[in-house]
Amino acid sequence: MTEHEPDAGLYGHEDPLLALNVSLPLDRKLAAIHEALYAQLGFVDRISVTAYDPATDLVKTFLASAPGRNDLVRYEARLSESPSLAEILRSGRPRVVNDLELFRRGARLHTRIIAEEGYRSSYTVPMILDGSFWGFIFFNSRTADALDEQALRTLDVYAHLISAMVTAEMLAVRILAAAIKTAHDMVHYRDPETGTHIDRMARFARLIAQHLAATGAASLEDVAIERIFEFAPLHDIGKLALPDRILLKPERLSDGEREEMKQHTVRGREMIEAIAHNFGLEHLDGLDLLRHIAESHHETLDGRGYPHGLRDAEIPLEARIVAVADVFDALTSPRPYKPSWSNDHAFAWLRKLARSKFDEDCVEALVFNAKKVEEIQAQFRDTARAR
Repeated sequence: MTEHEPDAGLYGHEDPLLALNVSLPLDRKLAAIHEALYAQLGFVDRISVTAYDPATDLVKTFLASAPGRNDLVRYEARLSESPSLAEILRSGRPRVVNDLELFRRGARLHTRIIAEEGYRSSYTVPMILDGSFWGFIFFNSRTADALDEQALRTLDVYAHLISAMVTAEMLAVRILAAAIKTAHDMVHYRDPETGTHIDRMARFARLIAQHLAATGAASLEDVAIERIFEFAPLHDIGKLALPDRILLKPERLSDGEREEMKQHTVRGREMIEAIAHNFGLEHLDGLDLLRHIAESHHETLDGRGYPHGLRDAEIPLEARIVAVADVFDALTSPRPYKPSWSNDHAFAWLRKLARSKFDEDCVEALVFNAKKVEEIQAQFRDTARAR
């Protein structure tokens, strides 16, 4: 045997987790892990991951791998109002439930769904990276009393693998978003918009996306909804390229200045491409959502928007969502050149322009969630906001 004629027997093993080595969406990577785990522990019927938002204390469905129906989507709950989950963090230990009958009488939606789906055992592990909590991993089984010590040791290994994979992706998104937000904050030193504007409009965008998915008006997975929420605040990054004479001009822009201002959408996409390249994140799952949000949030359904004059469905859904969220918050926030509008006034104006300028489903999604809109406004209030 020579160096150029290796023994084929040395290379006969197939890695069941080979999918983790290539650029694939997170849901497909989780499915590959689930398949490998099922080969070892055939009773694990579902793996799911939730993400945690410390600003609102919300635990939100994010990712799941389960054959057949999966009704536990687009769900969120405050960690402080979920004592059993909160105890996992307090104690520093995962939770083992060998008989989910204990939770069958629970009042919360997720406990009822888990019971209705026939799950009997559950193992819950926190995702913690460098001391920071990112969410939970759930292993569910329709077999009661399945979680013996040997099974738990196997699940611990897979839990750390899933946690490493998911937090790496979340961290990559956070790094990208932080890099762009740092540049965006530089814009805000010059631009009168406040930080709470982007806090509100990001959550309005998430409300719209959740409603579209829940009603079947759009096909959006939880992970895509979360990406829209994370990327919505970065829509105006291209304003960094605008000169002060345009960005800070108190009077009406001239036609030439308006055309120059419109280029912030194209510049925004170019900046995102450059930042993603510099951080080695060109293949990040969901990066197209950010590209579309930055470049297309000023497109309108009648084709009279910019920069490309896209019409109707040519405009990416995520850009249509962010457009409604951004304009609504701009209308209901005071500006040096105008007082704030009431929510009802803003809703009526958006409805008037639905189908010509704005996506009607997106507008109606926001109006339908008027109570939640008020809650967001109350939590993320400008210090000088007139209400």
